[in-house]
Amino acid sequence: MLWSSQITGLVIDLDALFKGRLCCFPKDPLDDVETWSESVDKLLGCKGEHPFREFLKSEYSEENILFWLACEEYKTIKTVPEMISSANRIYSEFVQTEAPKQINIDCTTRENITKNISQPTLTSFDTAQKLIYSLMARDCYPRFLKSDIYQGLLRRTESRGNSFSQPV
Repeated sequence: MLWSSQITGLVIDLDALFKGRLCCFPKDPLDDVETWSESVDKLLGCKGEHPFREFLKSEYSEENILFWLACEEYKTIKTVPEMISSANRIYSEFVQTEAPKQINIDCTTRENITKNISQPTLTSFDTAQKLIYSLMARDCYPRFLKSDIYQGLLRRTESRGNSFSQPV
């Protein structure tokens, strides 16, 4: 369990991380904190991956979100040389046995990726990405919603909302 001062510091760090850095937000991204509890898709689609990543880091499973994000970026690649380079980086960082950030996937999926890595396609990591997404959605995400990190952000947005309703 995190101490109150650690939670406060983390919330402040996350708040600073958001300020002015997310071009897709016409408003303060912390305004969407409540929607993150609707689904893992909302969390990942609303730039909630930053606090979620911090949570996963605290649970020593940050490789899951890093792999998922790398796969999302990989799907946008336009050139074959870039695809080959990126596929090899993802493979060596996350998939191969003893990779520095090895993800937890079944041996059949790992073997299929290994067998086909010399001729990657934009769908080379789809099965593994779906497995990791499923793991995050059913295991990590519910714990994130109960975590001190999320609850602290939620309290902060709620208290900020209450301060707007106070008469001046």
